[in-house]
Amino acid sequence: MPVVTAFLVFALFCGITGSRHHEFLQPNVFWNILRDNAFLGIVAVGEAFVILSGGIDLSVGAMIGLTSVSMAALIGAHVHPLLAMGICLAGGTTFGGVMGKVISYFEVPPFLVTLAGLFFARGFAYLVSTESTVISHPLYNKIADTEWISPLLFGLVLIVGHYLLHFRPFGRAVYAIGGNEQSASLMGSRTERTKTQIYALSGFCAALGGIVYTFYTVSGDSTAGVTLELDAITAVVIGGTLLTGGYGSLVGTALGVLLLGAIQTAITYENNISSWWTRIIVGGLLLMFLLIQKAVEKGAAALVARRSA
Repeated sequence: MPVVTAFLVFALFCGITGSRHHEFLQPNVFWNILRDNAFLGIVAVGEAFVILSGGIDLSVGAMIGLTSVSMAALIGAHVHPLLAMGICLAGGTTFGGVMGKVISYFEVPPFLVTLAGLFFARGFAYLVSTESTVISHPLYNKIADTEWISPLLFGLVLIVGHYLLHFRPFGRAVYAIGGNEQSASLMGSRTERTKTQIYALSGFCAALGGIVYTFYTVSGDSTAGVTLELDAITAVVIGGTLLTGGYGSLVGTALGVLLLGAIQTAITYENNISSWWTRIIVGGLLLMFLLIQKAVEKGAAALVARRSA
């Protein structure tokens, strides 16, 4: 029901905006929405895995900034762009894995660990550079100028993530931990290892999102990705994933990302409306979907009770 609702809201919103501004329904507009929000979509996929397991990752926005400025520094130091990308992806994966290990081994709340990770990542980004730096390299600029690269990477991450969730034991373990971690452990699931892998995957997606973000801006900036973790969480929740974990899909997450992008684009067509209305509308949608999730939970509990009786 939440995923269907997200699709219906997306279709209704596009229909209403299209009736006011016919050019909004042009294919190139939707292509631009996909391209401009590809980095957010990649980050949201990693965040979805974390939330499905019943956790939260607040460090992804700061990782965008750290990856962005690190890419600029490495390429500026004459490191090959592909090697710089590999270093950033390895660093993001390791960073996420360490947080996951701390969460699982010491049983510390994910909110606190990833909040500390946010400060660490943002602090390291400022240590690398406090100024925005233009990235210039023939190969890098050629990749950044290719419009389909970012949507392609988002699509690949989405497909691989869907495969991991629904066709691999890792995905079943993610859902099991989110549903009831103690039961998953009693059933033989190695919850500690799985949690480490989940946060490592989130770190990888955040670093990849940071690389894609540099394609969009062609620069490195230590302030990049501020509050982006909130956008990623919002996209996941709007897409129907329960914040308590155990239920959701990446299809819904993709719809959530597209809906956020459509709202931002629609506001630009309304010349007499402040851009701050984007946050107001998103806040209203988030509240609505949280209420829908609560209604679904109560309905499912009532259905189970009737069947048990």
